[in-house]
Amino acid sequence: MQRREFLQTSILASTLLFVPKILHALDRGPGLARLADAPGARRLIVVQLGGGNDGLNTVIPYQNDLYYKARPTLGIKESEGILALDKGLGFHPALKGFKSLYDQGYLAVLNGVGYPNPDRSHFRSMDIWQTGSGSDQNLSTGWLGRYLDSGAPGCQNPYNALEVDDTLSLAMKGTQRKGLAFKNPDKLHQLTQNRLLSKVSRETGSDHHHAQVDYLYQTLAETASSADYLYNKSKVYKSAVTYPQSEFGKNLKTTAELINSGVESRVYYVALNGFDTHVRQHEQQQKLFTDLGDGLAALADDLQKNGQWANTLVLVFSEFGRRVGQNASNGTDHGTANPVFLIGGSLQQKGILNDAPDLANLDQGDLRHQVDFRGIYATVLKDWLGADDTSILGTDFERMRGLV
Repeated sequence: MQRREFLQTSILASTLLFVPKILHALDRGPGLARLADAPGARRLIVVQLGGGNDGLNTVIPYQNDLYYKARPTLGIKESEGILALDKGLGFHPALKGFKSLYDQGYLAVLNGVGYPNPDRSHFRSMDIWQTGSGSDQNLSTGWLGRYLDSGAPGCQNPYNALEVDDTLSLAMKGTQRKGLAFKNPDKLHQLTQNRLLSKVSRETGSDHHHAQVDYLYQTLAETASSADYLYNKSKVYKSAVTYPQSEFGKNLKTTAELINSGVESRVYYVALNGFDTHVRQHEQQQKLFTDLGDGLAALADDLQKNGQWANTLVLVFSEFGRRVGQNASNGTDHGTANPVFLIGGSLQQKGILNDAPDLANLDQGDLRHQVDFRGIYATVLKDWLGADDTSILGTDFERMRGLV
């Protein structure tokens, strides 16, 4: 097969275009200090709840009669095991892992997070959250991708951002630098060991003058080297902590193993999907919240045991919440504002950080947002990652000072 034909037709070669050039062949050496050992070095783990999680049945206003009036059968009663918090709120009974983190001072709840003129389309609203744009803007780069482009502290490392998934989210795509998506280091390594691919990636000379083909050759070589690095690093630590036996649980375990093995990445990205609960919401949320709560509690335990928890921050979000009133199918339809969760070992503010949504002051049946999500991004970028939030987000959003 001609090299040019191979590169044009190979699915793997085309997907590797998502890999940043900075991921090149470097042997870091056994004496290199881990990210945790660098002064002030911190990492971010983003957890995306895909489908639009119902925030009112996540952080439940169980002392508010209007909640039960709007949800006569879907509302969760205190007698069903609501996990009481503060300010008349409680976690869903399945979120025992969240409650444990909350009780240890590792979890903060921000109610009513959204943006002006909200969009109820899954795709558009997810784009807004992943790019950090306004509802009247269309951006082609993600907020974390632009963080990588910014050259902020830690972005110069060869493994800037990792997504434990088959595809790379828009949030992780910048103009010059992008994250790297893979399910696990072993499979990524196996892909790059393909005989023909390996031969192509080793070639240093070329008999052509096509810039795009040159770029593909370089990308293949860099990706093969990166796969070797991640594969070898991941063997340093294998977790003995019990995670949920689900795809999400396995992805969190992979994330913890990479961190505890010393992989130098500032950003990790994982997703838990299935939150589009138009029907049979009780059953779906019970399973999803068990997975979510138990998975993140296991992650915290794993990182804490290995001295990696204090410099880790977890951000949990969904593209929108659900309508206040239940529908005729024992579910909820697309809504607006929603809680966002921050979890970590170094939170400066913890617990319930603002009031519950005002159920007596709705916008055509939907919650009014209290907090602009881009203010949370600005806080994470500036106060946690040490980046220039204004240049990355394009506007100076009000940060939540003293939060992280």
